[in-house]
Amino acid sequence: VQLQASGGGLVQAGGFLRVSCTASGGFFSRYVMAWFRQAPGKEREFVAFISWMGNTAYTASVKGRFTISRDNAKNTVALQMDSLKPEDTAVYFCAAKVGQVANTHNLYNYWGQGTLVTVSS
Repeated sequence: VQLQASGGGLVQAGGFLRVSCTASGGFFSRYVMAWFRQAPGKEREFVAFISWMGNTAYTASVKGRFTISRDNAKNTVALQMDSLKPEDTAVYFCAAKVGQVANTHNLYNYWGQGTLVTVSS
């Protein structure tokens, strides 16, 4: 499956952004979809996942501020990011895997190219 991310940009602290990812070439509805992020000089970290049934999980630092969703009819997954903080600045990657949900990046088989989100203070 090929993944194409979009929607990053520059926003002030407290603002919001929505990043999206469109999949092609696979049975999207059966994939676990996730968002990871990587800040400069840091490891790639888990942000959120959504199972094919719609079950979700978030890393603690974004819980209550970010919402992951999917539209299986449109082969898209989105991450709505509210109340953004400067520490949310990173390249955001969408990822896909089959099987069980996971929050470890090396368990995901398919990756989008990343989209940069910059939050100014």
